[in-house]
Amino acid sequence: MKTVFEYKSIEGGKYLESFTAKKLLKLAKKYAFIIRADIFFNKEHNDFKKGNICGIRLSLPGPRIYASSDENSFENAINNTIGDLKDQLEKRKVKLYKSLS
Repeated sequence: MKTVFEYKSIEGGKYLESFTAKKLLKLAKKYAFIIRADIFFNKEHNDFKKGNICGIRLSLPGPRIYASSDENSFENAINNTIGDLKDQLEKRKVKLYKSLS
């Protein structure tokens, strides 16, 4: 699986990339049909939101899937985003295997 990191309003960091890569590696092992992951990090400074946003778009057979989270820390945003993607991947897996049957 290829991974691409993009940063907006923050500088890129090896820690965020390695933390995210470990989480995505677990997904890639369970869902071998994932082709590519585009990871977006954004820092927003306002009073209404928590401000640390992580968005992940996965390319796989069929339409791409996307999830994002806005949390107090990037680690929490990554974990929540990965959790949302797991739900979507499980649904896609069921559809994929039904179509192959």
